[in-house]
Amino acid sequence: MKTPQMPRRSFLATTATVTAFTALKPSLVFGAEANSMLDIGLIGCGGRGNWIAKLFADSGKYRLAACADYFQDKVDSVGDRFKIGSSRRYTGLSGYKRLLESKLDAVVIETPPYFHPQQANDAVEAGKHVYLAKPIAVDAPGCQQILAAGLRATAKKQVFLVDFQTRADAQFRNAVRQVHDGAIGSLVMAEAWYPWSGGGRGAPPETPEEQLRQWYYVLPISGDFIVEQSIHSLDLVTWIINADPLGARGSGGHKVRPANSIYDHFAVTYRFPGDLVLSFTCIQSVPMVKDEIRARVFGAQGFIDADYYTGVTVRGPETAVRANVNNLYDSGTVVNINEFHEAILKGDCSNPTVAPSVRSNLTAILGREAAYSQSEISLANLLKQGKRLEPNLKGLKS
Repeated sequence: MKTPQMPRRSFLATTATVTAFTALKPSLVFGAEANSMLDIGLIGCGGRGNWIAKLFADSGKYRLAACADYFQDKVDSVGDRFKIGSSRRYTGLSGYKRLLESKLDAVVIETPPYFHPQQANDAVEAGKHVYLAKPIAVDAPGCQQILAAGLRATAKKQVFLVDFQTRADAQFRNAVRQVHDGAIGSLVMAEAWYPWSGGGRGAPPETPEEQLRQWYYVLPISGDFIVEQSIHSLDLVTWIINADPLGARGSGGHKVRPANSIYDHFAVTYRFPGDLVLSFTCIQSVPMVKDEIRARVFGAQGFIDADYYTGVTVRGPETAVRANVNNLYDSGTVVNINEFHEAILKGDCSNPTVAPSVRSNLTAILGREAAYSQSEISLANLLKQGKRLEPNLKGLKS
């Protein structure tokens, strides 16, 4: 597949570009009247796909009309649960394409990350609104393809939403807005981390089909855990910093996972404009560790301390915020599901989640590549190199 090339200057301008508002009357959105049910198709029927399908159904705003997955058992699990007819259950690598040919208002993409760019691109081309899981891609060309798809969706008056939970929470939104408004002064330094006791200590299975079923340990499909999992903390901290990294230097490796698996720890130092340095660490599969998805940014006049599991605090000369959150994994997703529906009915195709998702995903990929090479890598060179990750899909059914 060919990915539209995007020079660095264009990438730096994406936030302003994708926030342009496009108005469309609700009655023109696939003929849907305000407050109507929307027909959606689920692409990716694994654990998270099955879980999020229920949240869409429970909202009372969507009807799950079709589903697609490579594996028949996963398709049937969702299809039986939500009473989807057998003729609208699609399998194989290209099953999602047959789903896109059917009459649907929107699609929810919950497949392994490698498949996101092509599937999201094809969904936009098919005229569907897109609700996309994180991470958006496993490599820089994939991020560029998502950016192009988001811009095309805006031009075609389609909604494109990327599902990050912290950015959906009202308390986090308020806290980060205050930082952007200068509540803690100019930013001095930042740190972020993601220790997790889970993740397992497995290795990639041998056959392509087994790798597709147990994709987490397969680098070209998952992007390694700094991209697939730890992107949550990198998304949080880059949201606060509100700038693209200039470069990164890192290290990491295998201490508890086998050498042919993904890494089990990363330590990366990022450089941002204005001599701002971000120190980032993440580790998995260490028993008894306290799970955190955290970012702390220090300003000349205060700080912000934010954690996915507990809440957010901001302290400045004229600001004192302390807000607790509960089960952000569910509540943030519910907000995104409701705002997706609202944007479709209102015709708000500004798609403001695309640019920050591209930024945080590229930041995670930059950290991975810096750690793999144990050298300094600039974002400009990462984009210029255009390195792709390609899994072995030979022999898999279409």
